[in-house]
Amino acid sequence: MMKKGFIKELLWFAIKVLILVAVLINFVFIPCVVNGSSMNPTYTEGNYGYSFIITKMLGISRFDTVVIKEESSSDEKLLVKRVIGLPGETIEYKDNKLYVDGVYVAEDFLGNVTTQDLKIELANDEYYCLGDNRNVSRDSRYYGPFTKDKLVSTHLLVIYPFASFGFHK
Repeated sequence: MMKKGFIKELLWFAIKVLILVAVLINFVFIPCVVNGSSMNPTYTEGNYGYSFIITKMLGISRFDTVVIKEESSSDEKLLVKRVIGLPGETIEYKDNKLYVDGVYVAEDFLGNVTTQDLKIELANDEYYCLGDNRNVSRDSRYYGPFTKDKLVSTHLLVIYPFASFGFHK
């Protein structure tokens, strides 16, 4: 009798855990692996962590790290990029400097990279997202601006490798 009750209790506990995990992964955070070197040095190849879906609902700010759902003809993959331009803005790079609506904005997080000159006007539902390693990144310069529904989550918390644990700016 005692054994049957224990098994039933254990099964009920397992079901509750699975439901909780499903809710967390679908509504609170999403697991993410950094592929490639497009976000070096902020994130490196193989960084594993969780990005928060709920923070997207609180608002997306300039220079936030975002996870983007990119749907190509062959597969669906997640991209980790940085928000440079917000809806309705005019984004311009001139002489390797960022101008938002004609006003210079410093990108203190960037290392020694070059961003080619460009100018783009964003619609009211578009975000311009670039990798920190601009020389190798496939980003909005390749895919075009991303709409908010393509931005899955924000603020990547790296949990592995342990030496890289934490949020990175």
